[in-house]
Amino acid sequence: MPGNSMPGNPNAAVPRPPLVSPFQRLTRLIEGVAPGASPIDLGVGEPRHPMPAFVAPVMTEAMAGFGRYPPIRGTDQFRAAVAAWLDRRYGLDGLIDPATMVLPLDGSREGLFFAALGALRHGGKTVERPVVLIPNPFYFAYAAGAEAIGAETVTIGPASDATALPDLAALDPALLERTIALYVASPANPQGSVASKAEWRRLIEIARAHKIWVFADECYSELYREGAPPPAGALEAAKETGSLDRVVVFNSLSKRSNLAGLRCGFAAGDPAFIAPWTSLRNIAAPQVPLPVQAVGAAAFADEAHVAENRRLYDAKFALAERLLGPIFGPVTPAAGFFLWLDVARFGGGEAAALHLWRSAGIRAVPGGYLAAGHGADAVNPGADRLRIALVDDASLTETALGRLAEAFS
Repeated sequence: MPGNSMPGNPNAAVPRPPLVSPFQRLTRLIEGVAPGASPIDLGVGEPRHPMPAFVAPVMTEAMAGFGRYPPIRGTDQFRAAVAAWLDRRYGLDGLIDPATMVLPLDGSREGLFFAALGALRHGGKTVERPVVLIPNPFYFAYAAGAEAIGAETVTIGPASDATALPDLAALDPALLERTIALYVASPANPQGSVASKAEWRRLIEIARAHKIWVFADECYSELYREGAPPPAGALEAAKETGSLDRVVVFNSLSKRSNLAGLRCGFAAGDPAFIAPWTSLRNIAAPQVPLPVQAVGAAAFADEAHVAENRRLYDAKFALAERLLGPIFGPVTPAAGFFLWLDVARFGGGEAAALHLWRSAGIRAVPGGYLAAGHGADAVNPGADRLRIALVDDASLTETALGRLAEAFS
């Protein structure tokens, strides 16, 4: 059975990460409890800003494509648009060949899940008990992919509160030798911390030395604070090493363009992974409809709507600083759209979420539902946290944050 091991002792197994939706757990937590005011959902990280105006016209023009099976490789137009966006965003100087290094995804989630299968089949090393490393807190698709291939899942926290990346050099070399894949998110979900280019380089170099695939989840890459440097990317760091060897990034339009329902994303990186993975996906993975890819190509070609998106989030974080800062201290992360509040003095995440629902009608996710017990004493790093998604408009967000401040005053 897959386990969750201590990084320093790969033989000391503790319970594997749970594969129960945090939202289902929250529903059970508050079931039968009357909300203290008209309910406001700050739990699900579903962007609710307006969709870009060009979506409907592009979709309408491409509508006939719904009558065709789309190729698993996607359209030339979509792959070229992704490669061009990556090139502009990360200064890759034409490094990404759209013909061999880009694949469309039916949203990044399914790609992150299927990546584990690719790592097992095409990892370049054979071990008796393969390991997949995932961050803690983590996105549940990582753990689901590891479980699907029968790997041992090992959770590893970031090296510090200021970075999204773990320190692989601190792990037992024997554990790294059994590791076939590492999932990492920068900007991190839900903490919002970001990795520097130097940190990315160190991680990539160690991963290569142990033949570990680096799967970089970058779906929050464009939700940084305006006026701050854009977060560095894994491909950007890999370029400085002279190779994309062992690096694959995943991104989507869900957060960047407020198109969560479009289900359109991509994987890009090392062609030694992309090529055989394409063959696997051709018999097992969902294709992306042609009209969806047309919208995706248009979205990756436009930055104006993304800048407006950041402006809207920045305004809501300013509200959060004004209303919650006096209670919690600084609350604005470097990127993303979540508040990651320390509620230890209010009894921890579950107690705080229940109190917030009962007293203010606010639905928020206990941080422990987004993480797993870790280490010899199985401490859950999210147990004393509460995740708040600032996804609604400014007016509703102000109302919700005002209620939250009153509940914890």
